[in-house]
Amino acid sequence: MQLREQSSTYRLVVRLLRPLMVLVARRDWRGAEQLPRSGGLVVCANHLSHLDPLTLAHFLVDAGRPPYFLAKEELFTTPVVGTVVRRAEQIPVQRGTGDARAALRAAVEAVRSGRCVVVYPEATLTRDPDLWPMTGKSGAARIALTTGCPVVPVAQWGPQRILFPYSKRPRLFPRRTVHVLAGPPVDLDGLRGRPIDSRLLQEATLRIMRDVTGLLEQLRGEVAPSRPLGAPRPGAADGTGGAP
Repeated sequence: MQLREQSSTYRLVVRLLRPLMVLVARRDWRGAEQLPRSGGLVVCANHLSHLDPLTLAHFLVDAGRPPYFLAKEELFTTPVVGTVVRRAEQIPVQRGTGDARAALRAAVEAVRSGRCVVVYPEATLTRDPDLWPMTGKSGAARIALTTGCPVVPVAQWGPQRILFPYSKRPRLFPRRTVHVLAGPPVDLDGLRGRPIDSRLLQEATLRIMRDVTGLLEQLRGEVAPSRPLGAPRPGAADGTGGAP
């Protein structure tokens, strides 16, 4: 779905915010060709700043895939960002309630209608001290396996230098560069068409987080920890089930 097909409010938000985002940061954007030009899809990205939904949206709009975010409800009450996401018809998730499943149903319908749905699999800003992705939750995998849509992994680096994690005061000078790298769709072959259970969701989620983390390693030129924050120790129960 192209920008011209979005609601008038969505288009207004883009017209207002895009010039501002151009001023706020330099752009190093790569991999837009990995995004299917049409049809529903899920984009999964790492989350390291309250600013990065805007930088990721900028990337996706310019790539011709206006995004609809599946994001925790608290984001919708964040100053400035909350106003933007509400008016742009994004999808709030109240974790730990029946509304979380309602959000997943809304996301499935959005994908089936041809929209690009963005999911932060970690479901929150990373708490890793070095800002590596933590373990993921299963919402993105459930949407992808339910609809059969592609999952495009994306890594971001740089928004945290403009707005530190959990900070509300941006640092606009000097002007910093935001790096965004999209990769090939996650290989979910062998998982599609099977009954969706916790084991299947765990494997799909691990593949998604592996690809997101690998892209971030490319951007940073570093190697991520072998066991992400929140990962169960060998033999322990997994932590990837449930809604995002």
